[in-house]
Amino acid sequence: MKIVVCVKQVPDTAGGVKFNPDGTLDRGAMLTIMNPDDKAGLEAALRLKDQYGAEVTVVTMGLPKAEEVLREAMAMGADKGVLVTDRVLGGADTWATSTTLAGAIRNLEYDLIITGRQAIDGDTAQVGPQISEHLDIPVISYAQDIKIEGDSVVVERQYEDRYHVVKAKMPCLITALSELNEPRYMTPGGIFDAYKQEITVWGRADLKDVDDANLGLKGSPTKIAKASDKVRKGAGEKVSLDPDESVSYIVDKLKVKHVI
Repeated sequence: MKIVVCVKQVPDTAGGVKFNPDGTLDRGAMLTIMNPDDKAGLEAALRLKDQYGAEVTVVTMGLPKAEEVLREAMAMGADKGVLVTDRVLGGADTWATSTTLAGAIRNLEYDLIITGRQAIDGDTAQVGPQISEHLDIPVISYAQDIKIEGDSVVVERQYEDRYHVVKAKMPCLITALSELNEPRYMTPGGIFDAYKQEITVWGRADLKDVDDANLGLKGSPTKIAKASDKVRKGAGEKVSLDPDESVSYIVDKLKVKHVI
């Protein structure tokens, strides 16, 4: 069994967000982590590997520094890492990103593709399903449990206050929720082994069956009208009253705002 996991290096929003003049994220200037939903998808793949002896290949698209999340994935137990990086791929929206990743995955053998439900820097939940469309394979999204039955995958798909049980023949793509599992930690031995292995690096020339018109910023139909950091709230109104006056003051404010 061969599993491909798509992961993304995303900004650690706790360290602040920075933008380029064109409205895109300045990824090179921010601290980064592996996207949480993607890490849950990776853990799901590693558990399938533990159970069935699967081979796990992790693919990411990004700046050269995105190699870091591939090393992390291999230190957790993934077998191979593929970095797709090229200047012409920069500034991609979900359409251009999914086109690029699908072009890379066409070079690989796979029974199952696992992506995160969505990335914390965009929250679109579009890339995984779009990859499945490009590759013409079924997709099951919002997975909270994954099992293998013969040549099929059986998934509990989260749906509001319940879940659906969905079965599909492989090859198939699954998008994972961060609640799917508790990802394992890297081991010291795994870290040493990860840095001994080579990362496969592909550029535009290595993508299969893709059109330049669908790549990078120029191939992205999504246009950003405006981008800004979160607006800081003011100090608010401050008053100094005795206890009885304070109660009346607060009640009046709540009435004005129709809270009571």
